[in-house]
Amino acid sequence: MKSQTRGGTRWRRFAVVMVPSVAATAAIGVALAQGALAASFSVSGQQFQVTAKSLNGKGFVQYGALDQTKKGNKPVAVVGINSAEIVKLCQAVTIPTPIGDVSMKLTAGDGDKKVEATKLFIDADDLSANAKFTNVDIGVSVSDTTKGPGPAAPDKDGRGAYVPGSFAQQADEVEFTDVNQRAWATSAGSFTLPGLHMSVSTGAGKCPG
Repeated sequence: MKSQTRGGTRWRRFAVVMVPSVAATAAIGVALAQGALAASFSVSGQQFQVTAKSLNGKGFVQYGALDQTKKGNKPVAVVGINSAEIVKLCQAVTIPTPIGDVSMKLTAGDGDKKVEATKLFIDADDLSANAKFTNVDIGVSVSDTTKGPGPAAPDKDGRGAYVPGSFAQQADEVEFTDVNQRAWATSAGSFTLPGLHMSVSTGAGKCPG
C-alpha cells in the first residue's frame, strides 16, 4: 500500500475551518473500509461519512493541507490523536459501479466495549459536533507541535510537506459528542473494533444522525 503523506500548504490557497472532532472518527472509517492499516496511502478522491456518539482522545494536533487525489487537490484539515476511545461508530461510503451505486456501511462499538485506536491521522473538510479541549494551544507553529502524534514528515517526492511555522493547534485531551463528518483519507497505528458489522446494499449509503 502506497503511503499518503501528512502536511500543509499555503493558507491563502484555501480556507479550512479547524475541525478537531474529525480526528479519530475519520481514521477508523477509512481503515475499516480498506481492511488495512498503514502509515499512509494513496488518496482515491472519494468522500465518506463517519459518525460517532462520543469520542475521547488524548494528544491532539491539527493543521492545514492539500491532499493529492485521483480527482485533483483537495483542501483538508489534517488531525492527529495519540489514542482514542469511541462509542457507537458508523462509517458509510457510496461506490459507483456499472450496475449503479453500491453502499457499504460499517458499525462498531455499539455495546459495552468501546472502539479503541492509536496514532490516528485524518484528512477531512466538514464536521458537526460538540467539542471540549483540555490545555489547548491555538496558533502554535505546526513544526513545533508536541502534544499530538505529528505532523509526519513528507514522502520522498515531497508531497504533503507542511509549511514550517504555519498555523496549527494542539491540546492535551479532547472530548467530542454527536460527531458527523465528511472525510477524504486517513491512517492509523492500531484499532480494536468490538462488535464490528458490515452491510452492503444498492443505492446511497448513510449513517444515522
